[in-house]
Amino acid sequence: MDADRVAEALEELANLFTKRMTGDYEVDEFGFDAELTEQVAFRALRPLYRKWFRVETSGLDNVPDKGAALLVGNHSGTIAMDAMMVQLALFDEHPAQRHLRLLAADFVFKSPVLGEYARKLGATLASNTDAERLLGAGEVVGVFPEGTKGIGKPYWDRYKLQRFGRGGFVSTALRTGTPIIPVSIVGAEEIYPIIGDVPVLARLLKLPYFPITPTFPLLGPLGAVPLPSKWMIDFGEPIPTEGMAHLADDPLEVFNLADRVKETIAGTLRELLKRRGPAFQ
Repeated sequence: MDADRVAEALEELANLFTKRMTGDYEVDEFGFDAELTEQVAFRALRPLYRKWFRVETSGLDNVPDKGAALLVGNHSGTIAMDAMMVQLALFDEHPAQRHLRLLAADFVFKSPVLGEYARKLGATLASNTDAERLLGAGEVVGVFPEGTKGIGKPYWDRYKLQRFGRGGFVSTALRTGTPIIPVSIVGAEEIYPIIGDVPVLARLLKLPYFPITPTFPLLGPLGAVPLPSKWMIDFGEPIPTEGMAHLADDPLEVFNLADRVKETIAGTLRELLKRRGPAFQ
């Protein structure tokens, strides 16, 4: 990057933070700050996405240019790096540069700093009410039904899908007639391989788990650097739900559709793992 581009980038950042200090900026009803997301968060994530993880995507044409869609993905990686990579992929590589509105767990919003930051980047509470409002407004919504059981599982259980909650995402899709797009993510399992957990520290810090990895906490702050695994993200064929609202309260139908999504992701993960080969190649 030459001196002129550096100066321009610094000026943009200065203007952005000046507006936030004076309150001269816009957020939507959920607190989403599109400008901050694009100019700060995405800029910080791109080196990881392009150079460190070398992310490859497929199936982005399955995400519509306009209107609502519910992206349902497998979850892993100790921290939700996979959600951020999918978010960036959808903005940088989709022709319509769509923003992904993530549904996050309760503990995220119980943290004053993390919760505020998550809202500014487009996340909201993982509830049917908020999800339906976002989908009703034509947004692309992302959900990871495995929750913390997915991101906190030990390394030897990598790419083994955990329980997909109670199928709330299916009921939401059915009620709103929104297509479900299975998203399969390979690469996140290897960035912070969990080899142990310290429940006492987790309870003390009010976290779902306190991970032990080959580099953390042994290497201190350096242990927070993710390992440079090769990533692949596939956006699967949409599963239509239009005109099926009457099935939203049928437990059997909800379970069957949730299981269909889970099996689709599991099958795609197997294919991606074969195609990728060694994790760090």
